[in-house]
Amino acid sequence: MGISIWQLLIILVIVILLFGTKRLRSLGTDLGGAIKSFRSAVKEGEDDDRPQPDSDDQNIESEVKPPNQEKH
Repeated sequence: MGISIWQLLIILVIVILLFGTKRLRSLGTDLGGAIKSFRSAVKEGEDDDRPQPDSDDQNIESEVKPPNQEKH
């Protein structure tokens, strides 16, 4: 049961005869470009989710000094 390799080859031949190799090539190129742009958008989204350190917080921390603890 299931699809054999011969059945897949017959389907592939029928698709090539119906659409032609040029149309299938352009379809594959368009699909590849869409997948590439989707992956880059997902990667940018993941980068945006990461917390970015604020430069103001770093400046405040560097200006605050701990009190001197001198022994009398």
